[in-house]
Amino acid sequence: MPSFRDILAATKAQVREVTTDEADEMRQQDGAVVLDVREPDEYEQGAIPGAVHIPRGTLETSIENRIPDKDAPVIIHCASGVRSAFAAKSLGELGYTHAVTVAGGFNKWKDEGRDWSTPQTLTPDQRNRYKRHLLLPEVGDEGQQRLLDAKVLLLGAGGLGSPAALYLAAAGVGTIGIIDMDVVDDSNLQRQVLHNLERIGDRKVDSAKKTLTALNPDVDVVTYDTRLGEDNVMDILGGPDGDGWDVVVDGTDNFPTRYLVNDASVKLGIPVVHGSIFRFEGMVTVFDPRNGPTYRDMVPEPPPADMAPSCAEAGVLGVLPGIVGSLQALEAIKLILELGDVLRGRLLAYDALETSFREYKVQVDPTNEITWDNRDRIQVAEVEGLCAPLPLAPAPA
Repeated sequence: MPSFRDILAATKAQVREVTTDEADEMRQQDGAVVLDVREPDEYEQGAIPGAVHIPRGTLETSIENRIPDKDAPVIIHCASGVRSAFAAKSLGELGYTHAVTVAGGFNKWKDEGRDWSTPQTLTPDQRNRYKRHLLLPEVGDEGQQRLLDAKVLLLGAGGLGSPAALYLAAAGVGTIGIIDMDVVDDSNLQRQVLHNLERIGDRKVDSAKKTLTALNPDVDVVTYDTRLGEDNVMDILGGPDGDGWDVVVDGTDNFPTRYLVNDASVKLGIPVVHGSIFRFEGMVTVFDPRNGPTYRDMVPEPPPADMAPSCAEAGVLGVLPGIVGSLQALEAIKLILELGDVLRGRLLAYDALETSFREYKVQVDPTNEITWDNRDRIQVAEVEGLCAPLPLAPAPA
């Protein structure tokens, strides 16, 4: 019967083994992936920056979701080069064409003074809280850490902002901003599930912060108790640290604010998850100025006021914003995780009475000049009378 040494030698003969020098050079290639197959406690002590971590025991069941490109260069390492050799053999059997194992593994890499760092890891309490996320190969530890590092700004703590905020906080989005200048009224409670009877008369942003921090202490809630206008929109969308928000979730209910937010988000390159509701109908889409159409592409000019009554005038079924706001939270999470097919260039319309979804294409309007390419010329200003010219500075001579 063959010994372990014999099996290891036979395995290494079937895979390509590279030196740490070669591995360091290979990881600079476009599309190259460093794959760390050590156990979680080993990974927490130090890792190669940017490495995908999949413990050897779950490699075969997770690899195709984590590294879908089977032609990508995959540089596999463990602590010393033994587990990674078996991992490389398994990947070859699964169809990966450029999987290599690193001789000497992470121990040699670290001893040689090569680039490594201590990765951010979840605490035991966080691992328990987000356990159902961690079980998803498409999310896992890396995705959950992305969520904890993410920053999402909610425009409004009302019907749409309430369910979106609750699910984003529950998912572990680390920083949630909320802008709203209103107070809680008992007429809000039919749909605005962030608030309750005891909070009537409280500022909505304060009520929202109490609810979200009670739901998840991991979340830092940044509040803006003010009206969003041309005097503050760039500062607010610039984020609490000046680096901008990762995603804006738009729950506004009027056209002037939507155009203002559009122009600021285009100038800053921030994707906006747009939602709107009316009576028994709702819609959701994603406006990503760097990668697709924006609000001005979809609605070049606002309809007459009598054609677009607000929910306060026309009414809304209370559960409807729960559905639409939840879809907005889902799209925001997909943007953060770069997961699935985001609603860029697609408008998802929901009819509650029919329980039906319809999808419509949103095309880029070639006449729209408020674009990412023209960002330096955009002058963010409130739209006067809803019919003002596009806020664009003259083109440079």
